[in-house]
Amino acid sequence: MSFEMWAEKYRPKTLDDMVNQKEIVERLKSFVRSKNVPHCIFAGPPGTGKTTAALCLSRDLYGDNYREYIMELNASDERGIDVVRETVKTFARVKPIGEVPFKIMILDEADNMTADAQQALRRTMERYTETCRFILCANYSGKIIEPIQSRCAPFRFTYLPREEQDKYLRYIAEKEGVILLDEGLDAIYEVCSGDLRRAINTLQAAASLGKPIDAKVVYSITGKANPADVKKLIEITLKGNFVEARKQLREMIQKYGVAGSDIIRQIHSEIFKADVSEPWKIKLAEIIGEIDYRLVEGADEEIQLSALLAKLIEVAYEVKGAKKV
Repeated sequence: MSFEMWAEKYRPKTLDDMVNQKEIVERLKSFVRSKNVPHCIFAGPPGTGKTTAALCLSRDLYGDNYREYIMELNASDERGIDVVRETVKTFARVKPIGEVPFKIMILDEADNMTADAQQALRRTMERYTETCRFILCANYSGKIIEPIQSRCAPFRFTYLPREEQDKYLRYIAEKEGVILLDEGLDAIYEVCSGDLRRAINTLQAAASLGKPIDAKVVYSITGKANPADVKKLIEITLKGNFVEARKQLREMIQKYGVAGSDIIRQIHSEIFKADVSEPWKIKLAEIIGEIDYRLVEGADEEIQLSALLAKLIEVAYEVKGAKKV
């Protein structure tokens, strides 16, 4: 099965199938019962069920032929002012035949629309409310202009809690005959942090290797370093051993093929678990932020990572000196 097919295969079909987001589901069910849907903004991080919720709402509202009553436009489609004036307007102005007197337009990644397109959309929403309702899905609702926000009912989606993600992944693994170990679940959550779509895709990619899914398999296919190795690197660094720390860093890059910016993010995450006082953690975070900025600006990766280790070791010596005093 091709990549991302599991995410589509196990996508909820109705609102009752939705994972977590109970409060949102209850509000959407009330729309279905009254057969009246306002303009909506579904805002939240990726992989939390925004588009799925819009499709489930449509299926529950119109039945199995719901595709005849909705139109989806994604960020991959052209959505400039001309598309809003022509495609969207043409769809919105025609009244559907059936029990529900309006259609639904789903605008995915709506926060990527240009300001001009949003202004044109605002007027279309205003004029054709009787025949079409709009659902705007966005990662950042603040990027949608205020006049549109004021016309929409807001829905805030959050990342799935650990137990919900684990439960769903175990269900998929059981259905697909995949051996999913506890350490594999831990690694998937470490990498995906509640993004269920990414978690399902990671599970599928790991399953394609035909091995029991453990932490090593997950980190190898996601291009992330094992947190245990990152923790070991930090421990060596805080002991003041620069040569050994640089050797460990190179081994990690070769072993996992991970980018320098990704290693810095993982080091940043592990720093706060290190056994040093809060003032020193603040200083370490500042150093990591400076090196990360240099990498973003295009500095040499290996040189900057070595500089990071050097600065961390300087702090380690200061910490030791402070303890002696």
